[in-house]
Amino acid sequence: MARASRETRPNRPAAKRRPARAVTERPANRRRRPAGETPYHHGDLHDALLAAAERVLERDGLPGLTLRAVAREAGVSHAAPTHHFGDLTGLLSELAAIGFRRFNEAMVAAGNTETFPLMKAMARAKAYVAYAQARPGMYGLMFRTERLDMTRPSLHEAATASFEGLATAVSLSRNEKLTGEALEALSLDQAAAIARAWSLVHGFTTLLLDGRLKDIMHRLPDGTGVEQLLDAMLRSTVPRPPVV
Repeated sequence: MARASRETRPNRPAAKRRPARAVTERPANRRRRPAGETPYHHGDLHDALLAAAERVLERDGLPGLTLRAVAREAGVSHAAPTHHFGDLTGLLSELAAIGFRRFNEAMVAAGNTETFPLMKAMARAKAYVAYAQARPGMYGLMFRTERLDMTRPSLHEAATASFEGLATAVSLSRNEKLTGEALEALSLDQAAAIARAWSLVHGFTTLLLDGRLKDIMHRLPDGTGVEQLLDAMLRSTVPRPPVV
């Protein structure tokens, strides 16, 4: 059959053409968020990074605490910690400041449970050890001065408050009162008392966290724990009245 001429072909409706989809380019400064990455509001990213850093510290220790590890933990870009803290030293210093503030709050709260100055000092010492046991990673960071920038205002203020609390508690247990300007000019005897108290508690804490007290502990009577050992050690440092 001969093909129909152009004139005799039935008129077919022209196919509707779909409108072209507009092509938009992704701005260069925007990136596709990886699965699992959590967006934060601008105002809370700083605190979220510090919280993530503390989790990494307690889980993986100081060697595992890197800017990239913190970014992964927080679910943000690798550049975020640098933007907020400058470098790893900045991040560690701000984290240590948080540690010192909590540390001091715990000791103040413990001291407030007692009435007499000597008992207040002992309560603070026990809170010192308890804090370190609960947060060994944070406690270790707080005293790693070579990894910190002690000139940062937040860290300097928190560490100074912690020392002043220790010095005041020791002085009160000696029937003295060191506050304000008096803390800036200690006598040799006052400095020795503060250093002795600090060395005793800090040394005990370090031995405990390092597992070096196990040899002593297993020789003690049954039912005697770390708290009883610490209490006995603290009481042994209290001056006893002369025998008449």
